[in-house]
Amino acid sequence: MSLKQTIETEYKNALKSKDKTKISTYRLILSSIKDLDIANRSGPNKKDTDDDDIKKLLKKMVKQRAESIEIYKKNNRTDLLEVEQNEYDLLTTFLPKQLSDEDTKKICEETIKKIG
Repeated sequence: MSLKQTIETEYKNALKSKDKTKISTYRLILSSIKDLDIANRSGPNKKDTDDDDIKKLLKKMVKQRAESIEIYKKNNRTDLLEVEQNEYDLLTTFLPKQLSDEDTKKICEETIKKIG
């Protein structure tokens, strides 16, 4: 199942459960995917949107949410912060788990020891 199909399935489940937060976030994601699909087909390469394109789009959306979260924290906007945090959490479920700085450092140290 492609990433787009997974998101569409989750959207349908959110509609059934009437979860307004998830519904609006999934609509936003699907709308962005549709825009990307149109841009890809109308561009010079005329290619279909694949999972890698969607992951790049989701990473961009996650980055935007993270920046908004920081701004809202600085300005004590807890109402907007909660909405952005929910969207951030939902978006990250479709991306591979990112390694923490500690995990990355540990892997690098182990690799250096193996190499010599």
